[in-house]
Amino acid sequence: MTQNINRRKAISSLIKSSLGASAVAGSLGSVMTGCEPADGKEETTSTPKAKPMRMHVGCQHGGTGKENLEYLARHGVFHLDGGSPKLIEGVGWDLDDSLAKKEACEKYGISLDAYHLPLSSAGIDKISTPNIMLGKSPERDREIEMIQQMISVAGKTGVRTLNYNTIILEILRTGRTVDPTRGNASYSTWNYEEALKQDKPKTVAGDVSIDAMYERITYFLDRVLPVAEEYNVRLANHIADPPAPVGFRGITRWNSPDVFEGIKKFAQLYDSPSHGFNLCLGSTAEGLKDPRKEILPIIKWVGERKQIFNIHLRNIKGGWNNFQEVYPDNGDMNFAEIIRELRNVDYDGMVMPDHIPHHDDPASGLQGHAFAFGYIKALIDVIGSEV
Repeated sequence: MTQNINRRKAISSLIKSSLGASAVAGSLGSVMTGCEPADGKEETTSTPKAKPMRMHVGCQHGGTGKENLEYLARHGVFHLDGGSPKLIEGVGWDLDDSLAKKEACEKYGISLDAYHLPLSSAGIDKISTPNIMLGKSPERDREIEMIQQMISVAGKTGVRTLNYNTIILEILRTGRTVDPTRGNASYSTWNYEEALKQDKPKTVAGDVSIDAMYERITYFLDRVLPVAEEYNVRLANHIADPPAPVGFRGITRWNSPDVFEGIKKFAQLYDSPSHGFNLCLGSTAEGLKDPRKEILPIIKWVGERKQIFNIHLRNIKGGWNNFQEVYPDNGDMNFAEIIRELRNVDYDGMVMPDHIPHHDDPASGLQGHAFAFGYIKALIDVIGSEV
């Protein structure tokens, strides 16, 4: 008798609660009588499903040697940008070496997802294929032929993403900033006013307008995109780091001075599944005045066009013309918001740590990456369970 009274009280309280009678009416009949619903069908409760989480943590450092592959596997990183295969001078990449790299990765369950083309961020004075962005023929045509061959090697190896840069100036920084609150880690720093004081010279390229920059970019892409499409390879352009004022050291970068407009212009040059971005969120944020707020519409716009091929996840303090590169958890951007937006646009590639802060401890590089790997993996796991 006491159990029946307690059950009636519980039901009465539930009906009076914020759930309301309608929320419980369908189940009360069976609770009170022990019978199935009147129509004889068993009722089911619909549980909302989480939106699929397709992205995964990745790495672009260390290559495909045993030591690095074991380091990655120990930390749960099973997707890799393997750098690049051996170079055959005047020809391109060695296919046998590329296949060997893939086989080495597979021994540890690691997927070799990307390579770097020899169009790096080192600057026009240091890269091995300078004539493409110098716009110098016929030298650039020979360099483009080599890159066409490299695309074919990637395709034959099953490497589907090739990261590259279309820059003249190197990565621009003015010094380092020590943070005593993070164990005296030092942050790579850019301050435009300080850069003007340093008065560094122009490069061998001299003055290059935005129109000339895009002419050189399209000359290159006109010739390599058809090859990339043939071999089902995606060409992922890295944001120029950082976006800078017009004409700085004679150069106007393709994504400057308005980084979002630059991204839109570059994205719309071609309607091709092979044309997109290695979307470095740190470099993009460096061109914004309010990175936390402004980065999300950029991810949404590029992601909905399916032009995000790779993500560099790097945090900063500051923004346009004045920033420091910091740890994932102490910058101005909220990485949880970013991972959530990437999931919203069904991003399915790698999310890589990038530009880890420095410390004099010889182990700091590996330590910093391990911290970043765990941070990214935790965010992907937690946000992946959200409904």
